[in-house]
Amino acid sequence: MFLHTHPYKPFIFKEATKLIVGTLPPPRFTTGDLKGEDVDFCYGSKNGQLWPILDKIFDLGLRYETTQSAIEQRKSFLLKRKIGVCDIVASAERHKIDASDLGMQNIKLRNVIGYLLEYPKVNTLLFTGGNSKNGPEYFFRKHLKEHDIKYKNLVDEVPRIHEFILLNTGRTIKTVSLTAPSGAANRAIGSLALYKKLKHQNPNFTTFDFRVMQYRPFF
Repeated sequence: MFLHTHPYKPFIFKEATKLIVGTLPPPRFTTGDLKGEDVDFCYGSKNGQLWPILDKIFDLGLRYETTQSAIEQRKSFLLKRKIGVCDIVASAERHKIDASDLGMQNIKLRNVIGYLLEYPKVNTLLFTGGNSKNGPEYFFRKHLKEHDIKYKNLVDEVPRIHEFILLNTGRTIKTVSLTAPSGAANRAIGSLALYKKLKHQNPNFTTFDFRVMQYRPFF
């Protein structure tokens, strides 16, 4: 049994107004067996699409390599845009050592509500995945139930948008469930009517282009 622990502490600072919320990076980030194009930071997998999407939206000129300068590029962007990262899974056990969310067992969650109370300027959570089993929104719904917090649906189509009132603070927090920035979600994108329409209009339109279009308004 492999104990898959999150290798990074939440990247949050007092000016942050948004938090990116995922689950766990691939196991090699826990073991330290990184590949040459991995970046040793949140969402740094060479196979992940979050940073390429943000790179495309903001023309960041990011490096994709295991260097400190690549890390600093990403931190600088997040600080400038007032975006933090607080993945919801602290650890999980795996029989098979891979990055599948469904393969996680005996899952320990981070206290995201506690971080929201600690950082009062945060008003939006950006989930890198939806409510499918072991996805970030799925876990967050469980987290809200533990605190007896109601979750109100505002937009019931991808990307789904909800809001909730943070305990006794009166603060309204919005959540946005983006399509996961991973290859595994490409099939789900391909089934969406909007994607099919755009693909029909432009045969060169890709699932990456679709994510860029979807993510842009929320970052």
